[in-house]
Amino acid sequence: MTAATTAVTRAEAEDLLFEEAELLDQWQLESWLALYTDDATYQVPSTDLPQGADPAKTLFYIADDRVRMKERIVRLMKKSAHSEYPRSRTRHLVSNVRVCAAEGEDVPVRAAFVTFRTKNGITDTYMGRLLYRLRRAADGSLRIAAKRCELDLDGLRPHGRVSIIL
Repeated sequence: MTAATTAVTRAEAEDLLFEEAELLDQWQLESWLALYTDDATYQVPSTDLPQGADPAKTLFYIADDRVRMKERIVRLMKKSAHSEYPRSRTRHLVSNVRVCAAEGEDVPVRAAFVTFRTKNGITDTYMGRLLYRLRRAADGSLRIAAKRCELDLDGLRPHGRVSIIL
C-alpha cells in the first residue's frame, strides 16, 4: 500500500474506535471480532509492568492472537462462563484520540478510555490508555491490527478480574 492509501484521519480512527466500543457494550462479540485483521493481537499487560513490556517475556492479563480472541468469545458466550453469565453490563468511553505517523502499512493510534462494568449491584471502573495499530484492508476499510490496553490502576482490587473485553 502507498502512504496515500495508508493514511488515516482522526475522524476515521474515532469512528472505528467508537464502533468497537458500541459493539462491546451491546455484547455483539462476533461483530467486534470482525473489526480485527487475521493477524491481530490483543493485549492487557499487568498493572505493575513497565510500558512496552513484552508478553513473550512476562505475564499479561490478556495476550491474545486472533485464534485466542475467538476462543475467548466462545467461552464468554456460554452459560458456563460464570464470571459473565448473566453477562455484565458495560459502558466503554473512548476519548483523546490521536493518530500518529504511519509505520509501514500500520497507523499507530492512541486514546484514553474508561470502561464501567456493573454486575450484581457492583460497579467497577477500569481506565487507562489504548494503543492501536490500524490497517487498511484491500477493500479500503479500516481494521484493527493490534490493540493494547494499559490500565491506569494500582492493581485489579477490588475489581479482582478482567473477564470483560476492554
